[in-house]
Amino acid sequence: MFSTMLKAKLHMATVTQAELWYDGSCAIDSDLLKLTGMREFEQIDIYDVNNGERFTTYIIKAEAGSGIISMNGAAARRVQVGDRLIIATYGQFDEAEMANHKPKLVYLNEDNSIDRTANTIPVQAVS
Repeated sequence: MFSTMLKAKLHMATVTQAELWYDGSCAIDSDLLKLTGMREFEQIDIYDVNNGERFTTYIIKAEAGSGIISMNGAAARRVQVGDRLIIATYGQFDEAEMANHKPKLVYLNEDNSIDRTANTIPVQAVS
């Protein structure tokens, strides 16, 4: 049996552009793609922290070192420049793979520079 597991996440990415008439769907700084292992044309889920929108699209490459997170085409209508996003990829893993799987988590500052990386999320405690 296979289970769908989180593969990689860009946490709190900031939308830098929204281009309605641009080809492609979500342009991401190529350096961020390398760091997470995300790939061009890979399916991603977008979770907009500002407005609660959740949708699926795919990745295109943006210039390395640019900090670009651009929502393009129809996806441009779901966000505003400045919105904070969670961008996630998932994979199918069998029982043996799941036993050792660690997602690549990249936490971003407001300018899309890297704040920190991790491969675990702390256990949520009672607040």
